[in-house]
Amino acid sequence: MTNPEKNIIHARPMLTTRELARLLNVHINTVRRWSDQGILNSHRIGPRRDRRFSREDVTDFLGHAPGPVDKA
Repeated sequence: MTNPEKNIIHARPMLTTRELARLLNVHINTVRRWSDQGILNSHRIGPRRDRRFSREDVTDFLGHAPGPVDKA
């Protein structure tokens, strides 16, 4: 069996803020802050201007996100 949260990035072209927070294992406000600061690109949709995140933007963010520090 596969974990649905692990595959959520492949299920649809755009993710909600909540879906992305679950995928990245961070608080939803962290995703909002990264979006507001321009660290993570988002697209605003609808009259409420809800955030959506494309798979490409998430992949790019993960490729440039700082990783754990190697203390060797």
